[in-house]
Amino acid sequence: MATPKKGRNASAQSKPGRSLALILIAIAALTGGMFASGHTKPRLGIDLAGGTSITLRAVPEAGNEAAINKTNMDTAVSIMERRVNGLGVSESEVQTQGRENIIVNIPKGTNSEQARKQVGTTAKLYFRPVIATEIAGGKGTASPSPSPTGSPTDKPSGKATDKPEATDKGSASPSASASTQGRAVTDALKADATPSASASDKDDKAGPSPSGSGGTAEGDANALQAKYAKLDCTDEKTRSSVGDGVKASEPTLACGKNAQGQWQKYILGPAEVDGTDVDKAQAVLNTQTGAGWTVTMDFTDAGAKKFANITGKLAQNQSPQNQFAIVLDGEVVSDPYVRQALTGGNAEISGNFNQQSAQELSNMLSYGALPLTFKVDSMTTVTAALGGDQLQAGLIAGAIGLALVVIYLLAYYRGLSFIAILSLLVSAALTYTLMALLGPAIGFALNLPAVCGAIVAIGITADSFIVYFERVRDEIREGRSLRPAVERAWPRARRTILVSDFVSFLAAAVLFLVTVGKVQGFAFTLGLTTLLDVVVVFLFTKPLLTLMARRPFFANGHKWSGLDPKSLGAQPPLRRTRRPVDPKEA
Repeated sequence: MATPKKGRNASAQSKPGRSLALILIAIAALTGGMFASGHTKPRLGIDLAGGTSITLRAVPEAGNEAAINKTNMDTAVSIMERRVNGLGVSESEVQTQGRENIIVNIPKGTNSEQARKQVGTTAKLYFRPVIATEIAGGKGTASPSPSPTGSPTDKPSGKATDKPEATDKGSASPSASASTQGRAVTDALKADATPSASASDKDDKAGPSPSGSGGTAEGDANALQAKYAKLDCTDEKTRSSVGDGVKASEPTLACGKNAQGQWQKYILGPAEVDGTDVDKAQAVLNTQTGAGWTVTMDFTDAGAKKFANITGKLAQNQSPQNQFAIVLDGEVVSDPYVRQALTGGNAEISGNFNQQSAQELSNMLSYGALPLTFKVDSMTTVTAALGGDQLQAGLIAGAIGLALVVIYLLAYYRGLSFIAILSLLVSAALTYTLMALLGPAIGFALNLPAVCGAIVAIGITADSFIVYFERVRDEIREGRSLRPAVERAWPRARRTILVSDFVSFLAAAVLFLVTVGKVQGFAFTLGLTTLLDVVVVFLFTKPLLTLMARRPFFANGHKWSGLDPKSLGAQPPLRRTRRPVDPKEA
């Protein structure tokens, strides 16, 4: 039984080239993937690449100052994080500062401009019926919207929907005289003056709008039409003040851009559906019907009932009063029309979308329902100069530390330092390529704490092969030759290395889970490099030492090999002394 076991061990020891080939192939594959993807450098965080820092201040609604509390602020932070990350912006930081401020740091990147626009768009999301709309600066009070943004349709049984009307909203409505249009607007405003039982009523506990009284409804409607006639949506200052102080249960004015990029102005009825009623929204490329990019919406149970109610009413009207406006921060982001009541709890908005505009709208629908209203107090551009200086200082410190490690290895381990330095280089190559690939894959971005984590990893990797080298030297001190010493030392060293790396990885995992922001970058890098240390020691350091043990320079214990039995104080092999034989016994 002993002979086969010895044979199997000898076979395993004689093929360390397989492990070396495996790790070299892995490095080549990762490097090839890095160049093929075009991402040859790790993505950088805001402290290294620069970006934008936005300070948002929570503004309470009248009579509801208690809404600014820790729960609502934490909810707002969570929604903003999802809103920004939904655009693929990596390493963004969203955190509270004091009682009523939120700081948003967005690193410079492909979608950072969209992220800045959406983070600044922080008001509540509402679905309001359209009463009148026209091109900003045009004449008339109720002309149909000239260019549809989209058409919501049911999605029965998950099948694709037929939307021939989606691109023909303007021509579907008959013309009307200005006086007839004005009368229609007044009638619609009077009908909407009494607050409806919508989801937005929960935000208006102060009581019904003053316009709800029969004696003033027509006067309020005329006043709103007068403001609408003077509204100039092409003026940025005017747009920013439209709808200020208006409750969800009141009609309001709003501005928005149509598909041609022109500003339109709107008279909108009370909010019928709240952003919190949207359970999920996503951008979908519909190739079956040729509709192109569409936005699908799934509502909560309560939201489905409200949406079915409002779309049922709108479907009975003529354009533009068969439209509903999706309003975010007082701006109309979409104004689709309705052909029929949408009762399935889901809907699809189609129209003149490309991938970017569909993704923007889906993000607004998914993450637009903030529990508080926020105002942008400041927006500053962060340069990478300070972070670059800190990075340079950190890299210099890391280089000094690495140089000291190499000097120590050369002085103490001599020839073995060749194996240690190669192990460090392999670990560095794996770390760099993985960081470069993880940027586009999961949004990982390299910041200063992450760089610190990589520097700490030098010590972890060095510690692993030092443990192994010392076990081998202990075996030589006991009188064994190098090749059996390498194999006998490995099981004990392996156990110690695994326990040490497990503790480091556990610490990194806990740190990653209980912290936020940049500290997570440090924890992630530390955990990644700890895993790579196990890979390098098992697939590179140990097989390479096995190969080197067959070379005369190491096997014969050259004085510069670091394994000289004489300099290690090796004991001669213990031999059993033979007792002299008594002649009488013989």
